[in-house]
Amino acid sequence: MKPSFVSPNLTNMYREFFDSEKAGGLILIICTVISLILANSPLQGPYHDFWQINLAGHGIGHWINDGLMAVFFLLIGLELEREIYAGELADLKSAALPFFGAIGGMVVPAGLFLMLNFGKDSQAGAGIPMATDIAFAIGILSLLGSRVPVSLKIFLTALAVMDDLGAILVIAIFYTQSLSLESLTIALCIFGILLLLNRLRVHNLIPYVVGGVIMWYFMLHSGIHATIAGVLLAFAVPFSDGGEKSPSLLLQHFLHKPVAFIILPLFALANTGIILSPGWTSTLSQSNSLGILLGLIIGKPLGIILFAFLGALLGLCALPTDLNWKHIIGAGFLGGIGFTMSIFITLLAFNQPEMIDGSKIAVLIASFIAGTGGFLWLRATLKTVPK
Repeated sequence: MKPSFVSPNLTNMYREFFDSEKAGGLILIICTVISLILANSPLQGPYHDFWQINLAGHGIGHWINDGLMAVFFLLIGLELEREIYAGELADLKSAALPFFGAIGGMVVPAGLFLMLNFGKDSQAGAGIPMATDIAFAIGILSLLGSRVPVSLKIFLTALAVMDDLGAILVIAIFYTQSLSLESLTIALCIFGILLLLNRLRVHNLIPYVVGGVIMWYFMLHSGIHATIAGVLLAFAVPFSDGGEKSPSLLLQHFLHKPVAFIILPLFALANTGIILSPGWTSTLSQSNSLGILLGLIIGKPLGIILFAFLGALLGLCALPTDLNWKHIIGAGFLGGIGFTMSIFITLLAFNQPEMIDGSKIAVLIASFIAGTGGFLWLRATLKTVPK
């Protein structure tokens, strides 16, 4: 008998997560459009200068990318923790299909990118097409309504969470330019203290939040990207029995709305204001942009489908009873929506404005094509799914 990802009743936390991502995806689209319009209007100068305004030694854009995005990664970490302890990743058989899909969805896009960019200045961008934007992907899936099997929603969510974990590891390992062992040691010691508090069953969130802020400060000065502190903090916060009063779930519940409706929209406004100068389309023919387009539009679905199929062929995983391979193909296309994570990695990979803007344009175009393709494919194939 084929396994099913689905427990009899989805938890309220999952429903809240899905609903917030659905609305968050729409807000992200609106903010991106606003940002592009302002960046190519007479307000171009003031709009650009606003994000450079100095606050405590750093520009507003820098505080968003290194500060607020750490909260986003904290939420991703909390979601991953929940999946590991009590969700779809708690059972190895259930986790195997999205795991194989996620591995393929990272390896194949990166490989295709490197085919075009290996040995060039742009090869640092190999991580750009590896990640999936969970807000956009689930937002597009939600447009199909009740026809979407619950297992498909959970498969895509688990896949995107694993993708984000992979992106976090890529950031930590490959995008660390200089390392301060003193600051890193202090940050890790604070992490150790928080883990000790966890073991001592300290469930008050205040020590974890205060410790997390201090850990973020030293991680910021260690050379490793400060957002990694958000992930570490997530795994230090006690999950306990996973009940409604679990510190981890309480914090996750509290962060959903601010992340979906404040932090990610601010990130979009600060980072998608691309100036489309005359001849901007020529950047799409450059190897860097081609690698991103190829990786997200072709590499993502190809990797997800191929590795998931191989896993099933080898008997290491199996499709849930309410899914077929046509559904996995649609999820593969939606996995090509890179957006937030892809743009975030772009900012870490490059420091040349022209290459950054060219990469952002490629990410936006590829994400639009992948999202549209996934939506149209699933709209056609889901017609045969019984209600």
